[in-house]
This record gives sequence, structure tokens and C-alpha cells, in this order.
Amino acid sequence: MLIDTHCHLDVERFPDGPDPVLGRANSAGVKLVVDVGVGSNARSAAAVALARRRQDVLAAVGIDTHEAANCDESRWTAMEALAAAPEVVAIGETGLDYHYQFCPRDQQKLSFARQIALARRLNKPLIIHTREAAADTIDVLSSEGARDVGGVFHCFTEDVSLAREALALGFYVSFSGILTFNSDVRLSEAARYVPADRLVVETDSPYLSPVPVRKLKPCEPAFVVHTAEYLARLRGVPFTELCQTTTENALRLFRASAERFTSA
Repeated sequence: MLIDTHCHLDVERFPDGPDPVLGRANSAGVKLVVDVGVGSNARSAAAVALARRRQDVLAAVGIDTHEAANCDESRWTAMEALAAAPEVVAIGETGLDYHYQFCPRDQQKLSFARQIALARRLNKPLIIHTREAAADTIDVLSSEGARDVGGVFHCFTEDVSLAREALALGFYVSFSGILTFNSDVRLSEAARYVPADRLVVETDSPYLSPVPVRKLKPCEPAFVVHTAEYLARLRGVPFTELCQTTTENALRLFRASAERFTSA
């Protein structure tokens, strides 16, 4: 059994709703997913509502890096209220993205710091997005006390150096379908470097379908099986061991009950 630690079950990408998607995930052995509600108040609320309705869904809410520039106080108020719900197991995704420059860097940092403060207030882990901003991401996490709550560097695409710094702050590291593209030796090295007890997997659905289903769009939580299979081969461990390890890690990371997982 596996847990998809990061997906976006947006109705725009899944017009038939999340239930058929989750049914296919369950059939593939993916028994629990974390639906990350970012982008709007409606999307955050939908993730929480889904987690309330289904035992096989946990929710995260946050302000992502790209929306920070256009995020008014009403968005913050609504997101922060939702964040306190028991179904919400993490704050994010949040972080820094210097690739697209959709949001000025100073505004990204302010949004990032505010969400770290929220996570500390609620004692919930963080989901970190970082792209071409490794040094600043670590600086903000360190200066804002993120070590107190920990979390996960999601969709990890960097090298061993950043993995080492993330681990030193008490964070987990999550690998997505990008790992299966087999185009970055540094990423493969990082996937072998991360200790077994800090390793999780994800799809980032509806994006990043892994090999051998890379041409299938949208990506679905069921596809995390392929990433897990690839990661097991890369690390030289049995697939069943990798599944058990990442499942236990995900439950510990999100402080989720094993009963919830087994009842899904």
C-alpha cells in the first residue's frame, strides 16, 4: 500500500469529480492521499470538504508562491481559518519559486514567512515548494523557526546539498514522477542519499505523470506506484519494503492515524 503525499484534485482537471480518481487510486494500492488546496479560497475549502467526506483523503491548505502577489487579506483570513480544521494535516504548499517570476521575490518571502508562523501556531508541518531558490528557501526556514514543526520538501528536484540541508532542519524529502524521467544524475544521487526514514513519494497530480505513463494527462494519484517502483530499483530495495517505509514515514510526517489508513 502507498500514500500519495501531494496531489491536487482540482475539478478543472477532473471534471467527473474526485471519487472516480480515488477509486482508481485505491485499486492500484494507493490507499491515502493528501489533497493540497492552494490557488483560491474555493480550492482550499474543497480540499477540506473532501477530507471530511472521505477517510482516504487528508487535506493541506496554503498560499502558493505564484498567488502571493495577488493575495488580499480576505484570502488569508479564509485560508487561516480552514488551516485550523482537524482534517488539515499540513500548511502549504508554500515556499519560493524564482523560475517563473510570477511574484516578486520579496512578496514570496513575506508570504512564506507568514505561513511558517501559521504552521508554528497550529503545530502543523509545512509543505515546501522550492525552485531555483534553494539558498533563500533554507534561509527563510531557518530564520523563521520552521525546525519547530518540520515538514516536507515536495517534488524534490535539487541535489544532495539541498537534501542535506532539508534533513538537517528535520524535514522529509518527497520524490515525484520527475525522478523517473532519468535526465538528472544529481536528482538520482539525492534519491539514493535521503535516509529511508525521511523518504516519501507523491504525484503532484494533475502534473508530472511518471514513466511509463508519462503521456497520460492528467496525472492521477494511482500513478505514484510507478514512481515508487522506480525509486525502489534506484535504491536497491524490494518494492514492498519501499511501500512500507514510505507509508510509515508519511503517517509520521502528517501525524495521521494508522486506523485512518487501514480503514480507507
